[in-house]
Amino acid sequence: MIDETLLDRAHRHAADFLKKLPERHVAARASREELLQGLSVSLPDQGDDAAKVLDALAAQGERGAIASAGPRYFGFVIGGSLPVAVAADWLTTAWDQNSGIYVTSPLSSVIEDVARTWLLDLLGLPSDAGLGFVTGCQMANFTCLGSARHAVLRDAGWNVEENGLAGSPNVNIVLSEESHVTIHVALRMLGFGTRGAIRVPADEQGRMRAEALKQTLEGLRGPTIVCAQAGNVNTGAFDPLEEIAKIAKDHKAWLHVDGAFGLWARASSTKRHLANGIDHADSWATDAHKWLNVPYDCGVAIVRDAKAQRASMTSTAPYLQQTSGVERDAIDWVPEFSRRARAVTVYAALRALGRKGVEELVDRNCAQARLFADLLRKSKRVRILNDVVLNQVLVRFDDSDERTREVIARVQKDGTCWLAGTTWQGKGAMRISVSNWATTDRDVERSSEAILRCAES
Repeated sequence: MIDETLLDRAHRHAADFLKKLPERHVAARASREELLQGLSVSLPDQGDDAAKVLDALAAQGERGAIASAGPRYFGFVIGGSLPVAVAADWLTTAWDQNSGIYVTSPLSSVIEDVARTWLLDLLGLPSDAGLGFVTGCQMANFTCLGSARHAVLRDAGWNVEENGLAGSPNVNIVLSEESHVTIHVALRMLGFGTRGAIRVPADEQGRMRAEALKQTLEGLRGPTIVCAQAGNVNTGAFDPLEEIAKIAKDHKAWLHVDGAFGLWARASSTKRHLANGIDHADSWATDAHKWLNVPYDCGVAIVRDAKAQRASMTSTAPYLQQTSGVERDAIDWVPEFSRRARAVTVYAALRALGRKGVEELVDRNCAQARLFADLLRKSKRVRILNDVVLNQVLVRFDDSDERTREVIARVQKDGTCWLAGTTWQGKGAMRISVSNWATTDRDVERSSEAILRCAES
């Protein structure tokens, strides 16, 4: 039987951690060596008391966890977790469902179906598209590009699932020079490699140059996959997707869009124009644990040609009791079989927020990014490097790599907020990413004050 006192104890530890988030020092407060001292014990023969184990974890979590779920974490595009999503995640753990096929969890299968319908509607994507829930945008890009590989080789008369890539027609991979690293990793895992990928130049904001893409495709023959981007990881800029989609269609190329966080602009009436034309793509990848603010891990892979997604991902075996197609078997849409019921938190977040709630979250974070830029540029030491069109702000201090790195280190140590460094067009920069439901304008003001204080000291 379950020990309810143990669950109560875990709840108290978790609630205590969450209560402290808004005001706590954002960085970790213990070194690796200090954490090892608290956690590295000899594996016991008989096992420790369960309450003691929980207490030990909670004690080190207080010192060693980054407050990335809190309102002043801006280091990467890491959303917090909505309270309803945290609670739904606890339910998901308690249910302990294997979501691979319908018969192992009718509940999670139906929840995935509903969440799929809501997501496609909210994002303005084809209602009959295939959709699967994966760990994050790395696997979402992998799933989408795996579907693309199947489709373009199928159309060239080659079954890559049966025959492999050896001896297959060459597939042209065309991507922006600003493509995210997860695209490169997916290409490696899919057997394409990265050396042969054709890189298209980008402009000063990181947007793929449409005319350069057109010239590139005019010189290619055979199966082709184009990878575009909605939301540059540094600047937040969008590739000119309407032009790119037309060019790809004219050249019969598959168009994939990496929209890890930028795809959520489709939920906002004021930001939707940034992604004009995205609905004409063939596949889309995004993260729910970014701007939808559900707990890790939850990525989403969406493919217009649902048959291609299913053919590239599904697996069957005599011992599996799979459905005839009415019920949803999640294994048909993603690489994994045994996995968490990831759609539960998505369902909870979408139902609790509603269409207007998601829009308000996106709009508010974008306004807070602009507020960051406005407050920081008041200092003569500061230069804002990007057009703040979404939720990303690039900051440089005294036009110096060394000085910029120094300020970043001081801010991280200060603990008022946490943000990271990057290199943009050969220059060091501070990158500020705003994507948390709990962030207030006052959090932005406090963080800006801390950044400028560290810059002036």
